[in-house]
Amino acid sequence: MRFHVVSLPHTHTTADFPSCAFTQKVVRFCAMMKSLGHQVILYAGERNEAPCDEHVVCISEEERLEIIGGRHYTAASWDHPHWSRFNAKVIEAMGRRVQPRDFICLIGGHSHKPIADAFPAHISVEFGIGYSGTFAKHRVFESYAWMHTVYGAEQGKSDRDGVWFDAVIPNQIRDGLYPCGRGEGGYALFVGRVIDRKGYRIAQEVCEAKAVELILAGPGSGDGYGSFVGEVDAVDRVKLMSNARCLFAPTHYIEPFGTVTIEAMACGTPVICTDWGAFTETVEQGVHGFRCRSFAEFCDALDKVETLDRRRIHDDAVRRFSMTTVAKQYDDYFRRLETLWDKGWYQAA
Repeated sequence: MRFHVVSLPHTHTTADFPSCAFTQKVVRFCAMMKSLGHQVILYAGERNEAPCDEHVVCISEEERLEIIGGRHYTAASWDHPHWSRFNAKVIEAMGRRVQPRDFICLIGGHSHKPIADAFPAHISVEFGIGYSGTFAKHRVFESYAWMHTVYGAEQGKSDRDGVWFDAVIPNQIRDGLYPCGRGEGGYALFVGRVIDRKGYRIAQEVCEAKAVELILAGPGSGDGYGSFVGEVDAVDRVKLMSNARCLFAPTHYIEPFGTVTIEAMACGTPVICTDWGAFTETVEQGVHGFRCRSFAEFCDALDKVETLDRRRIHDDAVRRFSMTTVAKQYDDYFRRLETLWDKGWYQAA
């Protein structure tokens, strides 16, 4: 199969943008499809580390920096005029390369819609939806919780219909990158954007009440209890997670997935999180960590995490979320979509 994969104009498809889940999903998707022998053409910025057959540069570094406007890349504008210019360059370049039955893979929601509109005879797929504002006829969601949230918001009625050729495929972790740690640092860890809705203040309040050291890693600024270390790269993140007593992910909103939780679990580190969204699918209560609904439950979870089996947590995460495992799920999905060129839903096995 042939895949035309479009990244974002305000990042590079490299390890230098660890806090952009969209960008890292593009990198891993390219790697997974290449590992299966498929052809991948990537449309992105000037620098790239994603495996692909062709890297097509569609935005200059000067233009990329203008989109960021001096802010952290996670705060970049998604409707900057350079977005339109980026899309136009993608459309022009793709038009010279696209062949019948190629797949167009998009990650930017409505910001990428003009690309799909330019190629109506091809199947465009939003291949990792953890956001609102989707548009494509064919969609892959990060979790069932988020798929159902989007369906409910879109259809706005009590009896909601499913969509046959949508799918749920989880986020993934790189094979061999996450050793099973022992939690020898003894500290609790928060990894993510340091904003209220990510729940970092809950982590602070709980750790302060229990007199447990807290490290907070991620873009943004905060105050209060704990040590703020800023954004960390993939290597340092693994070290922090492996040595942590637990990872806090007390996200206030309906979490579409929360990749940091499976990264921590792959390091054998238990997760303490809220009891909704994708956490209900990724964190088994009392096995991989604890899902909580009150301050008392968070405090109790912090006491109990050391009783959990870190090897079991690591093994389960690798089995469920490794790129090798998830690549097969993507392969099955796109082979299902290939039947749309024939009998579709009625295609015989």
